[in-house]
Amino acid sequence: MKNKTILSAVALAALSLSTSVAAETKKLTLMLDWFVNPNHGPIVIAKERGYFKEQGIEVDIQEPADPSTPAKLVAANKVDLAVSYQPSLTIDVAAGLPLVRSATLIATPLNTLMVLDNKKIQSLSDLKGKKIGIAIAGNEEATIGTMLDKGGVNYEDVQIINVGWALSSSLASGKVDAIWGGLRNFETNQLELEGYKAKAFFPEENGVPAYDELIFVANANKYDEQAIVAFNKALEQATTYIVNHPQESWKEFVAYAPDTLNNELNERAWNDTLTRFALRPSAVDLKRYDDYAQFMYAQDIIESLPEAKDYVRSFQ
Repeated sequence: MKNKTILSAVALAALSLSTSVAAETKKLTLMLDWFVNPNHGPIVIAKERGYFKEQGIEVDIQEPADPSTPAKLVAANKVDLAVSYQPSLTIDVAAGLPLVRSATLIATPLNTLMVLDNKKIQSLSDLKGKKIGIAIAGNEEATIGTMLDKGGVNYEDVQIINVGWALSSSLASGKVDAIWGGLRNFETNQLELEGYKAKAFFPEENGVPAYDELIFVANANKYDEQAIVAFNKALEQATTYIVNHPQESWKEFVAYAPDTLNNELNERAWNDTLTRFALRPSAVDLKRYDDYAQFMYAQDIIESLPEAKDYVRSFQ
């Protein structure tokens, strides 16, 4: 009888502990910048391998109907976190949106000024009088203009054409001579699969300050610090696993949505993105943010100059 009493007490204690753990599980909604792709590797792996769960959080990964809205949804308290871009965050903060950077996903620029490698355009100076396709009108005058200046070409000497999302096909067909917005881990591979070799000019090598391509943003006035710290720990654990086990993690990544992820383009992009994931997602370089903000301010992209210390957080 005594043993039964002890066992009952143990069972009740276990049940109480289980209930307590379940009660402590925190839920986070995460809005991606676009549909799931290899850029989101650490997020998917953290979910698939249970790293989020180990940290006591449940992450609801959502894809945006409109890729221009994720950060705005965070600012409006509609979602807890969103994947955004360092330049976009600075623009949003300068415009008064209550946002803070909470972690880094892709720690290097991915954007490029891309041409076909057919000997017709071998340097930036060869772009004089040429057509450059863009996907979204925005700060291209500042970025493309800065790069062209390195080649001795004025921005007025090129024709900018909005080709929407048809960047690769517009370049391959000859509709434009170059594209701005082609990602070095995607468009390069997409063109190669279609039989075209691309040549990329990198902004950070041609006058544009380096920046973090993909980051996470949270609401500056309302965030759960403990939950974000847990999220970042799981993200770092997932990134470490990916770097140590690139092929195994690729298989686990595509298992998340095999119908859309398991193809050659994504596999190539996966391999090209491995070295660009932030190994320490929480770590920040305030000067990196201030330097890019100063560049945008000097180029009249933003009208006020926010300081990184006011909108860049390290949750660790």
